[in-house]
Amino acid sequence: MLFPALPRRGRWLLRPARAQQLYRTQEPFAHTYSIVARDPKTGDLAVAVQSHWFSVGTAVSWAEAGVGAIATQSFTNKSFGPRGLALLKSGKTAQQTLDELLRTDEGRDVRQVAIVDSKGNVATHTGKKCVDMAGHQQGAGFSVQANMMLSDKVWPAMARAFEQNAQLPLPERLLAALDAAQAQGGDIRGRQSAALLVVRAQASDAPWDDRLVDLRVDDAPEPLKELRRLLQLQRAYDHMNAGDLAVEKNDMPAAVREYQAAEQAFPHNLEMRYWHAITLANKGQVAEAKKLLQPIFRQEPNWRTLTERLPKVGLLTVPEAELKQILALK
Repeated sequence: MLFPALPRRGRWLLRPARAQQLYRTQEPFAHTYSIVARDPKTGDLAVAVQSHWFSVGTAVSWAEAGVGAIATQSFTNKSFGPRGLALLKSGKTAQQTLDELLRTDEGRDVRQVAIVDSKGNVATHTGKKCVDMAGHQQGAGFSVQANMMLSDKVWPAMARAFEQNAQLPLPERLLAALDAAQAQGGDIRGRQSAALLVVRAQASDAPWDDRLVDLRVDDAPEPLKELRRLLQLQRAYDHMNAGDLAVEKNDMPAAVREYQAAEQAFPHNLEMRYWHAITLANKGQVAEAKKLLQPIFRQEPNWRTLTERLPKVGLLTVPEAELKQILALK
């Protein structure tokens, strides 16, 4: 056994007597595989992870626009996330940051950490006491790392998948790497949760918009499949937002294209079709709006009730006669 006993949560956990280092049992037992990367085309920074551990994204994945991305795993020292980003922000490179984090950590032998900075430099550490199979591989602007894997083929497969899918957007490239890991057996214990975090190459004046993708699957039988579904859903909503922007600019052809793209990406979402219809109505295209609204009202009558309430707050601005036509749809 790795440890002589399992202490109560919150106490210190002793490693074997010959190695007198200590670390806290509050630290998540996040044995996992992950990837940190910088997109050479956009400069965006990202980290993605999958594990047989609940809510792995709350412990492993950290990133800040214009600064870097960090994965901290194995016996996870969560402080490596915010502390590492602060060190990067102060001007340290990925390697300098990693060296400083490990220098002050008594549990370094059971840590696995990967860092990519805003220039694409990477640094990775796999502690000698990480549970086999454990290892990492670096490439141009990325690092893949894994511990407690079924085989030592996991991280090389991740690196190949990331490199061979350079034509894809960064989030999809990261998912390809995670899928490749799972195809090689992944975590020896199975799978439970996953996360995908992508931030901008440069921080903006609106930091709340600097996270381009921030998706988590905290508990699912097939977390990677669910994570991919969520990314597809976000892509659909990105088209919806682009359609709304086109409407604001009175570019109806572009708006229609974006709304159609959203509906094609997520065809069973009534809300996307509904707001598309409301936008058309507000632009005077009531006949087209009614074609979209009729099946929505049939499927879920509450959308008709919502439509009645929209004129009061200015979200539906059609004349009274046309409003009555819309509400009378059968």
